[in-house]
Amino acid sequence: MARGRLITIEGLDGAGKTTVATGLVAALEAGGVGVELLREPGGVVLSERIRTLVKDPSLTVDPRAEALLYAAARAQLVAERLEPLLSAGTWVLLDRFVDSSLAYQGAGRGLGVAAVAAINELATGGLQADRTLLLRLDPAIGRARQAVRGEAPDRLEQESAAFFDRIATAYEELAAAAPGRYRVIDATAAPAEVLAAAREAVADLVAP
Repeated sequence: MARGRLITIEGLDGAGKTTVATGLVAALEAGGVGVELLREPGGVVLSERIRTLVKDPSLTVDPRAEALLYAAARAQLVAERLEPLLSAGTWVLLDRFVDSSLAYQGAGRGLGVAAVAAINELATGGLQADRTLLLRLDPAIGRARQAVRGEAPDRLEQESAAFFDRIATAYEELAAAAPGRYRVIDATAAPAEVLAAAREAVADLVAP
């Protein structure tokens, strides 16, 4: 049995990752691909509990502790769900993966991309995505979209504009450094156009 494919979706909050993920799963399933949709941090009980911690606006979390918490959640997800699913031939569509930590903690928090990459190499056992979709969005637009959601911002969403500017720049640099894996999609386009671009971005993986 062929190993499943791992497709990850990256981008700033407000870029529409959840909408794209849901639509892409439906498209893949319609094409006969068995696929599981998971999110980070989360996807398994331990990781969901860590998600609650890292998003809690009442907590003060040191940047290094934050990076390690995300890596711990990721390690459990890889061991408990990702590797078993991929080994069984199931595709996985994952809302965020290692690149989120590289951008948010490596660049946003100033820990350094290389340092955060090393932590996550251990956490994932070297697992890498077959394709990463980056939903490109100006940070100001992302914040405006979040403001109309009617939800209280979580701990990271309360950060400064400069924080998100650093993250956006880091994503562009990550995409430029790995053009074979990354596909960059304009997240300001109409939802149908964004989904169409996402489907096109993984078409070569589906083709025999």
